[in-house]
Amino acid sequence: MRTFINILKRIRNYLLRTVVYRKYQIGKGFYSGIRVRIWARKTVIIGKNFYIGRDSFIESDVIIGDNVIWANRVALVGKYDHHYQQVGVPISLASRIRDENYSWLGIDNVTVIEDDVWVGYGSTIISGVKIGTGSIIATCSLVTKDVEPYSIYGGVPAVKLKDRFASKEDLAEHIRIISIKK
Repeated sequence: MRTFINILKRIRNYLLRTVVYRKYQIGKGFYSGIRVRIWARKTVIIGKNFYIGRDSFIESDVIIGDNVIWANRVALVGKYDHHYQQVGVPISLASRIRDENYSWLGIDNVTVIEDDVWVGYGSTIISGVKIGTGSIIATCSLVTKDVEPYSIYGGVPAVKLKDRFASKEDLAEHIRIISIKK
């Protein structure tokens, strides 16, 4: 029975990658939890072995590297999704980034999430940031600025908590081993 369920999951994820999200570039090994939504104005490029947990959202242009995992309820949201400075127009009626003729801020924001990144449960990433290779975003964090490679960030807004590895030697050995596997 377990084998049958695993086969169904693989088929589901293959169909999501090749049919539902066909207008985006998604690599092999894509896994999506339930109730996931992916939308971007222009660009979604996702590398190999991307895991996106249930109830997660991508709602902005993004480039995601290989071997990235998102826990449940992670969101990538636009920084300027609504033209909130439109004079005489309530925000709920203002032009939105989803509108074809939208020409305000945020049009060219692309979020970059490099290889080997883990984003913790309930975290939110604001569009236009870069999350460096090998980084970890702690649970329930709000990422508003770029994240250094091989570091752990957390909080609201997220700040660097510490380096991912205990020593420079451990980091160098990790990078050496990873580069051999490529």
